[in-house]
Amino acid sequence: MVLPGPARYVCAALLFLVLIHFILTLSHDAYARSTSLSTLSSAFRSDANDPRYYRRPITPTWNNETLAEQPRAKAAFVVLARNSDLYPFLESMRAMEDRFNRKFGYEYVFLNDEPFSDDFKARTQAMTDAPCHYGLIPAEHWHQPDWIDEARATEARKEMVAKQVIYGHSVPYRFNSGFFFRHPLLDAYDYYWRIEPSIKLFCDLDYDPFKFFEANDMNYGFTISLYEYPETIPTLWDTVKEFIKTYPELIPENNALSFISDDGGETYNRCHFWSNFEIGNLKLWRSEAYTKFFDFLDKAGGFYYERWGDAPVHSIAAALFSRPDQIYFFEDIGYRHEPFQHCPQGPRAVGRCYCDPANNFDYEWYSCLKRYNAMFPAR
Repeated sequence: MVLPGPARYVCAALLFLVLIHFILTLSHDAYARSTSLSTLSSAFRSDANDPRYYRRPITPTWNNETLAEQPRAKAAFVVLARNSDLYPFLESMRAMEDRFNRKFGYEYVFLNDEPFSDDFKARTQAMTDAPCHYGLIPAEHWHQPDWIDEARATEARKEMVAKQVIYGHSVPYRFNSGFFFRHPLLDAYDYYWRIEPSIKLFCDLDYDPFKFFEANDMNYGFTISLYEYPETIPTLWDTVKEFIKTYPELIPENNALSFISDDGGETYNRCHFWSNFEIGNLKLWRSEAYTKFFDFLDKAGGFYYERWGDAPVHSIAAALFSRPDQIYFFEDIGYRHEPFQHCPQGPRAVGRCYCDPANNFDYEWYSCLKRYNAMFPAR
């Protein structure tokens, strides 16, 4: 049987390709591996079933000997996330590793009100040479306590949603305010850096903020400060004033009250640090003063009857229980969490940061940075 002209050319071309493939397979190991049946078939399998997916094993120690010997503070990154946050968080984690942690090797602590999936654990651990730890939040720390009037709380949430109060339906503020630092996985640490999904870090960081905090007796670090929405905290300051009246011995005289009040504590000016970026001293939250402060606020019910966020709660506490010089503005850390960003200014940022200096929240009308700076008139 004689093939027609076009068919002969097709067969000849196929034979030529097979011959080339055979020659390359024998002469190039990399080509042989990449075109093997096992490699090609893996493209049709789920990554989770491919043992090569686990580039780094989940481990209690460091995968890099140099990092294992790196001197570190007793500190970790703290991440509150759900399994559905995996890919938005990997953006944040990649930025943290590239900009800072590949040089310093700090551990990650992940907390969730549900068990983390194997996929979440594998993909996050694969992003770093440092150990990752995965913890389940105790139900009593996460869920609404029994003594809250559920009918009143439900009505309050409906009202906030109807009034379009931002995050009026959200519930993790109580946990972030009073419980994250009590999780057993954080017992080994003195300092933490909070990371959230979908953030941007614009600048290389070549020093250790944790060691800086340790050496300078710091309590709280921020990049963005702004005014809280008044609709979310109608009775918060009255409750704070009642606390101060009840426990005057817990309030140091040389504190940073002037950041949060313009009249010596009579009213709250609504300034707070944006707590999605937070470098903090866990000893502050574990202190007797803060424990009593949180318990006092908690019993008032404002985390459920209103929308008291962890940002104003942490900010008010940091101001009440810290000296001004214990609260630090990380001007050199370029950071974005939608919709705001801080971009370092001046020649020191050139070559180190990639954000647009003109896109900078520091001195916008809604920023509280000028109030922070006012605590240091000599600077």
